[in-house]
Amino acid sequence: MNKSRIIGFATSIMLVLVTASGNWLSGQTAYREVTIVSNVLGPEGPLFVDGNLYYVAWTTSTLSKWDGKTTTVLNHTPGCGHNGLALTKQKTFLLACDDEHGAILELDLAGKELRRWEVDSKGRKLDGGINDIVVTANGGAYATLSGPFVDPPVLVMGKILYLAPGSQKWVEVADDLNYANGIGVSPDQKTLYVGETVGNCILKFTINSDGSLGHRSNFALLNLLTPNKVNSWWIGPDSMKIDSKGNIYVAQLYGGKILKLSPAGKLLHIFEIAAGSGTTNVAFGDGERDLYVSVVKDLNDPQAPGSIVKIPNIK
Repeated sequence: MNKSRIIGFATSIMLVLVTASGNWLSGQTAYREVTIVSNVLGPEGPLFVDGNLYYVAWTTSTLSKWDGKTTTVLNHTPGCGHNGLALTKQKTFLLACDDEHGAILELDLAGKELRRWEVDSKGRKLDGGINDIVVTANGGAYATLSGPFVDPPVLVMGKILYLAPGSQKWVEVADDLNYANGIGVSPDQKTLYVGETVGNCILKFTINSDGSLGHRSNFALLNLLTPNKVNSWWIGPDSMKIDSKGNIYVAQLYGGKILKLSPAGKLLHIFEIAAGSGTTNVAFGDGERDLYVSVVKDLNDPQAPGSIVKIPNIK
């Protein structure tokens, strides 16, 4: 949760310069970090839709919309612990409830609840919490069930659930994940990526024609790509997004940064985030030119105060 130690003053100047105005210089790259929304308790799930920024807050269990001028709370569902947010092909939201007694909600764009799932296809409760959701090109969806956030973590109980197009039931398609978190689908719809926060790694699966998963394999181990900033069970991948070229943007929980990885697992860029040490999620603006990052200032604070910041993307 603390910023990493920078070894050597001269090296730190070459790697990262931060000015009082918030301009960052990393190598030959310069970008300005702008706070879009502040004072969010447990910021997560940013989505940029039709010129509006939607985001959730797990501490207050709310979904909000920022239209460029004002913020409006659209949904407040006590006990949900709002977390991942995905837009369906029908222009509704799928919302992950990451409370210990998890659920998946479908909401309209005004925040009205349309549907609620509290069990999977076998009637098993979604205990452990639903963490993140991604919608596929054919209208299906995958969701991660993580496990309780206790320190240190004990149970390895993470799962991936699948909702087929037109189906009303979520089916388990993978299990035994070490705190399953962020999830994403490649542009060709052939590969599913999922982060294991406690494992500090990203796995990938082949997506079969019926939505089931196969060929589970390792994709990236984050501490081999960038040094850990703290020693913690939880310094691993949080939520992720995948751009039109198949690059993966991973929020590193307790790392204070967004990692951009190629489809081959190569580290392409590190976006250091000044607003806090708890980067939780990322979203694309129009044309993928900008990134909206949800970040907690200090994850040691149980209220998890934070913000949504905007930075230019590096392509």
